[in-house]
Amino acid sequence: MSLPNNSLSYRDAGVDIDAGDRLVENIKPYARRTMRPEVLSGIGGFGGLVEISKKYREPVLVSGTDGVGTKLKLAFELNRHDTVGIDLVGMSVNDILVQGAEPLFFLDYFACGKLDVDAATEVIKGIAAGCEQAGCALIGGETAEMPGMYPVGEYDLAGFAVGVVEKANIITGDNVRPGDVVLGLASNGAHSNGYSLVRKIIERSKPDLNARFDGERTLADCIMAPTRIYVKPLLALMQKLTVKGMAHITGGGLTENVPRVLPQNVVAKLDSKAWHTPKLFDWLRAEGNVAQQEMFRTFNCGIGMVVIVAEQDAAAAISQLTAAGETVWAIGTIQARSGDEAQTQVR
Repeated sequence: MSLPNNSLSYRDAGVDIDAGDRLVENIKPYARRTMRPEVLSGIGGFGGLVEISKKYREPVLVSGTDGVGTKLKLAFELNRHDTVGIDLVGMSVNDILVQGAEPLFFLDYFACGKLDVDAATEVIKGIAAGCEQAGCALIGGETAEMPGMYPVGEYDLAGFAVGVVEKANIITGDNVRPGDVVLGLASNGAHSNGYSLVRKIIERSKPDLNARFDGERTLADCIMAPTRIYVKPLLALMQKLTVKGMAHITGGGLTENVPRVLPQNVVAKLDSKAWHTPKLFDWLRAEGNVAQQEMFRTFNCGIGMVVIVAEQDAAAAISQLTAAGETVWAIGTIQARSGDEAQTQVR
């Protein structure tokens, strides 16, 4: 039976199934590089199958989900799509890491109005690169082409990670005590938080984003630097000594995130002079006339991950993390809390 001349197709409605198929084929080789022995099925099925390694006696699953936020608006404006996928992975795997979990697998959700296969391929290549950095498998995802939902050239990203930790080794922060040392691991920049303020500052100051800013790097390079993924060095550290608490410094900065891993009877006293603050944060503070304490509760200010260890383990922890390629400082100490004072204080 022939179709009437005014018949419509899905493509007429703005959804190109063939483009989606091309994207899946484009990303398969990158996803394959992330596979782990536990993965039983990956890209292409209705669901990904992953078994839990027999090395765990009492395995506990730990999950986390996040997006990239308004940093994506800068990615669109700068036509830089290759690193936001790393941001997407980093935000979730660093979160589950702080409870001692080894990330097992990751899934993403990519939504757009009209699918640009080249840009989407760059994004998902970045997701695969982030998974490689974290040692987790990219086992699937969803590409949603939804005409009318997003402006031309824009998209949204979300993702989630699932990891596993031995029940006896879950890190809760309950054993943090006065006298413990707070270590700070360097960030790559603002990571994926505070970008509504970053964009407001850019709007006000109208800088040349392509001008050299920090050495050979442009201001755009510094602003778009991807979230640092701390998984492998910190999993290795946990094999060698007792990590009492960890905090991923995301939205809420240093002053809002560190208290999440502290018992009620202690406070973390941090010395901002103990670490190097990247030039980007000095620029943001000056151009936006942002108060210093507002900086500490909005941005990571150069510290992407906080690790709390016993005083006698601090030197060994710094040595091991430095050997693994991290930049680490002893940035403060844990002290007894007096009344209802703020649990993290940066001076």
